[in-house]
Amino acid sequence: MKLLRILSRIIIGTVFIFSGTVKAIDPLGFAYKLQDYFQAFNLDFLKNISLLAAILLCAIEFIAGFCVLFNIRQKIGVWIVLIMMIIFTPLTFILALTNPVSDCGCFGDAIHLTNWQTFFKNIILLIPAIFLFVTHNRIIPHLGITREYVILSIMLVFFFLFSFYNLRYLPVIDFLPYKTGTYIPDKMVIPEGTPVDKYETTFIYEKDGQAKEFTLDNYPADDTAWKFVEQKSVLISHGYQPPVHDLTMVSMHGDDLTQNILSSEKPVFLMISRKLENVDQELLRKGFELGYWCMGNITDFYILTASGADEVRKFNNGLTFCFTDETTLKTMIRSNPGYILLKKGTVDGKWSWANVPEKEELSKLINAQ
Repeated sequence: MKLLRILSRIIIGTVFIFSGTVKAIDPLGFAYKLQDYFQAFNLDFLKNISLLAAILLCAIEFIAGFCVLFNIRQKIGVWIVLIMMIIFTPLTFILALTNPVSDCGCFGDAIHLTNWQTFFKNIILLIPAIFLFVTHNRIIPHLGITREYVILSIMLVFFFLFSFYNLRYLPVIDFLPYKTGTYIPDKMVIPEGTPVDKYETTFIYEKDGQAKEFTLDNYPADDTAWKFVEQKSVLISHGYQPPVHDLTMVSMHGDDLTQNILSSEKPVFLMISRKLENVDQELLRKGFELGYWCMGNITDFYILTASGADEVRKFNNGLTFCFTDETTLKTMIRSNPGYILLKKGTVDGKWSWANVPEKEELSKLINAQ
């Protein structure tokens, strides 16, 4: 019995600590995932609290795992674990059936699981969670109640500081496809022989006022009495999707500059702002100043945004603005604005608005071989 309790504590504690930590590394990414869920379940009014909810959920998950694994207020941890499992197990079953969001996000961008994989993972975790709850009366505090609460308080403070650091200065570990050192064109290639999207195509034909559905195998190609009405294609399975997809950078004049930017022999500095209207004007001003400096130092400078054309036209400042899909911009960098230095298509550096290098340091980075 004791061995089973220890094994259950290790399994539950490790999974919950890992899950809470990897999401705290990228709290904004987890907030985006919550927004996807809110939208899927028509809960758009909750979008404004998605970041706060993301940080709190990460903290609860981490502290529950910490309590269970290290026997610090373990009864509290066991209760939290069981409540979360009771809530999320049936929820993940609904998600698996309806599939409103393809990736559950339970391990952030570190590990991607399908909704069915997440559901079965929860079913497996329910076994040690229930076992710990059934035997939780045997738990004896070994450090004293006051000391254990002090330890938990310190852990929570450090956890919140860790989350806010990653939020302000970018994730300490970058799990995104645009991490530093990535040669972007390679990440856009679909390898030969990989699966492609599969569609089921049906055709609606009509004869004598009666409509009938046909497939490619039996549609009435030689019977002119049947009149074609419409064609329907339904995606039945996803094929291989490269890590970098849907990356386009289109100028205000409609020119696709993607290949020019990725193949440029000169260093390219990108200022990325998902929505210009949501950025503090002082941060924009500093970004534009950096753009003028880059242009005077033989470095191409582009501003990537998903803002509308009318919003962009307000900034008639001689800098090159490009339209890029908002989801792509969120994937490129977790900051608004954020900055990426490219050298011949390779990500040479990434910074948030809070730690973008000063011009002297940036000059060294740009000119470094």
